[in-house]
Amino acid sequence: MIFRQLINDDLGCASYLVGDESAGVAAVVDPRLEVDEYLSIARYLGVQIEHVLETHTHADHVSGHGRLAAATGARIHIHRIAEAEYDHHPIDDGWALELGAVRIEALHTPGHRPEHTAFAVIDTTRGPEAWAVLTGDSLFVGDVARPDLAVDPEDGARDIFRSLHAGLFALSAETEVWPGHLGGSMCGGPAMSMKVCSTIGYERAHNPLLAEEDEDAFVRRSLAALGPQPPNFRSIVGINRGPLRSLDLHERPMTAGQLERTRDEGALVVDTRTDLQFDEAHIPGAISITALRSGFGTRLAWLAAPGQEIVLVGRDDDDTLRAARLACAVGVLRIAGHLAGGMTSWREERRPVERVARIDVAGLAEMCVMDPELQILDVRDLAEWDRGRIPGSIHRPYHDLREPVAELDLDRPIAVVCASGQRSAIGASLVRRHGAQHVIHVVDGGVGTWERLGHPIELD
Repeated sequence: MIFRQLINDDLGCASYLVGDESAGVAAVVDPRLEVDEYLSIARYLGVQIEHVLETHTHADHVSGHGRLAAATGARIHIHRIAEAEYDHHPIDDGWALELGAVRIEALHTPGHRPEHTAFAVIDTTRGPEAWAVLTGDSLFVGDVARPDLAVDPEDGARDIFRSLHAGLFALSAETEVWPGHLGGSMCGGPAMSMKVCSTIGYERAHNPLLAEEDEDAFVRRSLAALGPQPPNFRSIVGINRGPLRSLDLHERPMTAGQLERTRDEGALVVDTRTDLQFDEAHIPGAISITALRSGFGTRLAWLAAPGQEIVLVGRDDDDTLRAARLACAVGVLRIAGHLAGGMTSWREERRPVERVARIDVAGLAEMCVMDPELQILDVRDLAEWDRGRIPGSIHRPYHDLREPVAELDLDRPIAVVCASGQRSAIGASLVRRHGAQHVIHVVDGGVGTWERLGHPIELD
């Protein structure tokens, strides 16, 4: 049989190509927007992709089911409760698909969304029982799915508990668990592992939430761990449920002058280079979201206002095209264009640039002593802030910085800190965009580093 896991590192999403090489047939489960790799693997193995299976209507990324169906003629299957508006085959609990000697069986597992369905995989040449289950957004390695993206959170959590105990746990302990997400995705909690697979038995023994045999206790723990909801998740659900769209990208190169006019008309200029390159010199008014680390698409979705056009700036044209694809994968479609030739073309025309100062955590501690005017802005999430922060700091998660922070004096120096220096790069660029003149990006660590160096931490 054929079994391939494909991972979108930017979003922490996993999809699967499953089939029978001898029969020349395959199916793709939860395809990502960029479908070229599925087509390439299918050609290499000499199989036809005849089916697309969706575990649910995704809320964190745009599905590639439309592109894949257009490229292959494959039939799309999703649970009938999803009420998909595209041409599809509605399935129910117990539905089965034969792919040569491979059998896929549907297990309705509501909770994350009402239509959610896991898929048990059986290789009939080896035995009649499932050797693996594609759990989608129900059971992850080390965690379970969040319950608040389609229904009342408590109702969703109760459905997840029942789907696990009355559904997935009926599978044998040695059944392999292949999830729809890895660590870094917003569809689970903080315990989600980067490990690509597990087993039912191992998760039951070591997944903390699964140790809760009492439904009410499970619900309390599930809701306590909820983080912020994925940005623009309702619009992503609408795209994934609605009529099939190609969502093809069209390159729109801009001159520096065109970029300036588009920016002045309200477009958001997003610099996709490294934070070091941004801090050294960037286009006035631009914000820094590097596309060279995971999470670009999600972070952009947090910060782009609804309907706002976006202009991308990279090191070169290839950089910005890749960033545009990552944006499209999370439903951010209003890409007005990109700076042709990258930042080099802007500098060659001797156009104005802005800069952001950089300092490490040890330097921040020294600056706190030397400069009583210094303000510290902590841009981590609320759960991180509650676990400890630098005394006297101001809190605002980076994704809530589209508007200025009232507590900050833009005429005094502002040091922006997070846990590692990545989110603080975004935060510093946003504070600079709001008009602060003396912005300091804290790099190479953050609040945890501050504590390890022996400096005081404030708690509630």
